Formats: sequence, structure tokens, C-alpha cells
Amino acid sequence: MTATAARRSDRRISPVFVGILAVTAVTGWATWTGFAEQPGVAVFLFVTAAWIVSLCLHEYAHARTALHSGDISVGSKGYLTLNPLKYTHALLSIVLPVLFVIMGGIGLPGGAVFIERGRIRGRWKHSLISAAGPLTNVLFAAVCTAPFWLDALDGVPTDFRFALAFLALLQVTAAILNFLPVPGLDGYGVIEPWLSYKIKRQVEPFAPFGLLFVFALLWVPSVNHAFFDLIDSILAGLGISDLETYCGQDLYRFWQTSDFCTVSS
Repeated sequence: MTATAARRSDRRISPVFVGILAVTAVTGWATWTGFAEQPGVAVFLFVTAAWIVSLCLHEYAHARTALHSGDISVGSKGYLTLNPLKYTHALLSIVLPVLFVIMGGIGLPGGAVFIERGRIRGRWKHSLISAAGPLTNVLFAAVCTAPFWLDALDGVPTDFRFALAFLALLQVTAAILNFLPVPGLDGYGVIEPWLSYKIKRQVEPFAPFGLLFVFALLWVPSVNHAFFDLIDSILAGLGISDLETYCGQDLYRFWQTSDFCTVSS
């Protein structure tokens, strides 16, 4: 096999990712048309598949930016194929974020692709690699919210609108959490290249616990309320109401769906 062929195979889109896209498309169609007998099941599958797609794109953005910044090893690791099974921690990157969506309706930052930072020169490149992932969530949120802030909801079925609103909430929460300057999160990765060696050495032992620290803080009622007030304010600015995100989550959790959103719609 030639080097050129190897590079092409390293970048070929994985059938696993194509399958996830197919599930997103089919369940999105079922949600739009009302084809499913239980709309909540279709919404659940649509939002979950779309959320996994966004997680794959998040990690791909890190890897692709790293490739163009000098780390040519990302291809051989399978990071450019969009295959979630190739990530360093598939459990953290896919399974755990999906579980958090099911349990709490929050966009948990995913796991990681391993970037060989020693191959990359320049602090701006290191910062951009870290920022590329959450910026993907911002872009995904812009796409999900576009029908709302463009006032283009005429003809959009209610269940699909609710599903988009909930998916937008997940993307906004993921972007904000990822951009926090906490060790172990992408926000810290953005500022880390600009810190002194001494500070980086002092902070390094805490990196594995950064995400746990964030979620411990979110258990504090005042912090939790402030965080979700911020999320609601951002979504309201994008034309999405509390009712729409609530009903989106209500439909998503089809095993305990109430009649409130059916009556309200």
C-alpha cells in the first residue's frame, strides 16, 4: 500500500458515522411527518443520533485542526474518519454524554482525541486546536436555532420544532461548559499555551478532575439556577422559548411524557 493510499484510507468517512447519519435522517423524517406511532420514540432517536453526530464533529474539528497545525499522526489514529469508536475514550466521548442527556438534559462535554502537542509549534495553533471543538457546537447550535431566529417556522411540525429546541439547548450547554477555563476542558486548553510553565505544572494534577468539579458546582442550587438562567437567556435571544425546550425534553423522555405539551401545542 502506498503512502498516498494510506492517507486516503485514514480520511475515509467511517460506515459507523454514515450509519449514525442515516438514523438521524430517518428519525428526523419520522418526527417531521408524524410517521411514528409514538412521536416521543422518534424524537428520542432523532435527538440522540443528532447529538452523537455533533460529538463526532466536535472531536473531528480538534483532529482536523491539529492535522493542519502539524500533528500528522491523527490520521493513523482514525480520528479523521468520524468513527466514534476510534476516540481515546469512547465511553467518555459518546456513552457518558448520551447518558447525561437522557438523565438530565444537559450537553456534557465529550472525551478526547489524543493530540501530539510536541509536533505543533506556536501558541495560537494550540489555542485554536482546543477552541475548534466547542466552536463546532456553536455552529451546530446556530443551525438548530436558525428556523427560530429567522422566523421560518411556518410549516414546521410542532414535534420537530420541539426536538430542534431541545437539541439546541444541548449544543448551547455543551459549548458553554467546554469553553469554561477549567483544567481538563477545552476552555483551559485555549488559555494554557499562554500560561507560565510554573502555573501549568501546578494545575496539571487537577486536569482529570476538572469536569467533576464543574458538575459538583452545578449541584449547588444557586449555581445551577444561574447556569440555566444563562442558557434560557441565550435561547430566548435566539427565539426559543422555555416552553419549547421543556416540551422537547418532555417528548425526548418518552417513557414519562405528560399530556401538557400535547395540549399546549
